[in-house]
Amino acid sequence: MAELSDWQRAPNIAGDPATYELENEALARDGRLDRTLFELAPWDDRVMVDIGCGTGFWLPRYAERARRVIGVEPDPALLDAAHQRVVGQDRIDVRHGSAEHLPIADGCVDIVHARFAYFFGEGAEAGLHQVARILAPGGVFIAIDNSWSGGGFARLLRAATDGNAAIDPDATDRWWSAHGATRHEVEGGWEASSPEELAQMLRIEFADDVVDRFLTDHGGSSLTYRFALFRWSPTSYAGS
Repeated sequence: MAELSDWQRAPNIAGDPATYELENEALARDGRLDRTLFELAPWDDRVMVDIGCGTGFWLPRYAERARRVIGVEPDPALLDAAHQRVVGQDRIDVRHGSAEHLPIADGCVDIVHARFAYFFGEGAEAGLHQVARILAPGGVFIAIDNSWSGGGFARLLRAATDGNAAIDPDATDRWWSAHGATRHEVEGGWEASSPEELAQMLRIEFADDVVDRFLTDHGGSSLTYRFALFRWSPTSYAGS
């Protein structure tokens, strides 16, 4: 399996996929993000693509309403896990690829999602061109990113200096705006099963000292989290 030129290993999910699975469960349990995603671009009876699908956690959930779901993942280990997850589910297809190398025919997709993957502003132009290529007329792309405007996760981002914390959110907002996207702020969160599980999840995202300081005055098993959703279509930006 050839390594793709735009692939960068994601240390959180690649380093500890089991704990990242707990993150996804906590996010799904809260539910507010997914309700907003569906309001912005319903996928009932649509063809849908998840770019950077990881271990495929969201694919069966999308397939509950979508006509067909395609997961694209560049990391061979995560790709194998995604394949195993969807065995026997005829409406779900998992393929090796990346944002800049989408193994999908032109104009055959209605909805594309990218959850915390690749589309962080400047440098993502090639991926956006690929999304434009595969979207059918009227198709919609939504990139899910972190918002720094409030919530416990934003507080952790401000205390950290690497990973997602090294991304300039204002520059990302400007990039999306220049490309014709609309930005949607969503109040959401994580609902972990215990305080210990919440701490475990945070430690694959942030350094131990950052997490330790945060937990000294944070009780319970939930975490407030604001998301920035960028909704884009090829017709919204002539330069795409």
